[in-house]
Order: sequence, then C-alpha cells, then structure tokens
Amino acid sequence: MNCLIAVVGPTAIGKSRLGSLIAKDFPAEIINADSRQIYKYMDIGTSKPTSEERTGIPYHLLDIITPDQEYSVATYQREAGIAIGDIQYRDKLPLLVGGSGQYVWSLIEGWQIPEVPPDPSLRESLAIKASVKGIESLYMELKAIDPIAATRISPHNLRRIIRALEIHYKTGRKPSELQGKKETGYQYLIIGLTAERKVLYSIIDDRVEKMVGAGLVDEVKNLLDRGYGPWLPSMSSLGYREIATYLKGGITLSDAIEKIKFGTHRFARGQYAWFRLSDPRIVWFDICCDNREKINYTIKTFLEKSS
Repeated sequence: MNCLIAVVGPTAIGKSRLGSLIAKDFPAEIINADSRQIYKYMDIGTSKPTSEERTGIPYHLLDIITPDQEYSVATYQREAGIAIGDIQYRDKLPLLVGGSGQYVWSLIEGWQIPEVPPDPSLRESLAIKASVKGIESLYMELKAIDPIAATRISPHNLRRIIRALEIHYKTGRKPSELQGKKETGYQYLIIGLTAERKVLYSIIDDRVEKMVGAGLVDEVKNLLDRGYGPWLPSMSSLGYREIATYLKGGITLSDAIEKIKFGTHRFARGQYAWFRLSDPRIVWFDICCDNREKINYTIKTFLEKSS
C-alpha cells in the first residue's frame, strides 16, 4: 500500500505524544516533520520526543545534522521520500509527525523545488543590503522580479526572501517558474490536533516553564560553548535566541522567558496558516476531548479503504 499518515498542528499541541501512540497501535515508523528537531544537541528547546515516547519506535530524520549545517526543504523532501519508500517496502506505515508546513506539504503535494546550492557570498551581500536599506528593499526587489513568488513569502521573512533572490540570480529564472507540483501517488490521511486559543497559549506557557526547569539555559550555554553562535539559522529558533541574549547579559531570565512565551504564541498562530481549520484534507481533533478511539477508528477506516 502507498499509504502515508501525517499528524500536524500548532506547536505544543501534543503531536509527538499522539505519534508515539499511533506507532504503537499500528505497524508504523515515525518520520520527523519538525524543522528544528533535525539538529543534534538541541533537545529541550525543540521538545524532541521523550525517551519513553521513542521506546520501541523507529524514528527517521531526527538528530541528523549539527546546528551549523545547511538543510533545505528540497533535501528534506528527498530524504523523507526515501524513508517513506523504505518503510512501505517493509510493509510498515510511514507516519509524518511535526508542525513544519513546508516539510509536510512538500511531500504530500509533491512540490517541485529547485535544488540550487547555497552561495554564501551572495547571501552575505543580500543580508548586508537588507541591514543597510531594510528588509523591505529586498522584498520589493523580489516583487519586481517575481510577483508570484513574493506573494508566497512574508515581507518580514528575510531568509526566504534571500533564498528566492538567490535562486533567481543563480539560474536567471523566476523562482515561481521553477516551483510546481507533481502527483505523488500517496494515499494520505492528515490528522490535525487543535485547541481553543486560550487553552493553547496556556499549554505553551506551561511547556516553556518546563523547558527552563529541564535545563534549557544549560543547553543553550553548551551550544554557545561548542561554537554554535546566535547568528546561525538553527540558533534563531524560539527559545535559543532569547536564552542566548540572556546569557550575553542583554536581558533578564524572566524577560527571556516571557519573550519565548509570546514568540511561541505568535509562531503557533502562524502555523494555522499552513494547516487551516477549513482545509478539507485535514481531519481535526480538539485535544480537550479524549479522541484516542476516534483517531484509531479514523486510521483503521482509512487503511481499509486504501487496501
């Protein structure tokens, strides 16, 4: 069977826990779909699955690179695709678990992503230009070159703006012309976890407190001591940048914690732009209800129809 199941939703909603339960109830192997859990040494701040959740379950694309290594959506799509094929070949069920929309949809929708190698000097020159003239100047440059690509990128997302311009300057073509979709052949089921905003914010705040209590400060200090500076994309992750600022004396720990909480609230809202409650492809379950049996029934029904 060419079946694929994904567990999606905003951060802190309980995707890892549900993924481990599904994997234990069905012959499934988990493929990480969180763009921060790919990094080694970054465990607490990325809320990687606990040792209990991992027990007896094969995981793929977890802890695969160091924080200073490059990793693109195209690379993820290729490596996750290989993992899916291998899992299916062994008559197991591939289970995507994570809230990185680009990772999930690149696989399910069959994105055609131009594999243009990074050009550090070009990226640096564009970053300098943004620091001098502002991010808006780069965004307007992209909009003039490729209006379609510009509509797909937030005017505030400097990294994606630079990447789009990099693709253009390295290929001479519009990024949107190189980005399409192809039929994947997957029979897929997408399970979404959600909660009312107040409930979700409370869960996020509680998790941030637990992260700090579990040693987030020491984890960030260890990363900085290893030479992984705050300028790295991996270290720009929520939690890491704020604690790094605290360790450098820029803010108090209490201020850092509040910044992490509010930043994560904002990030969670943004995830709903990738996984919309109105999307008919996603079967949503509110975590305030005990939906374990309903989710298992949904999966069983899907597998029976797909066989």
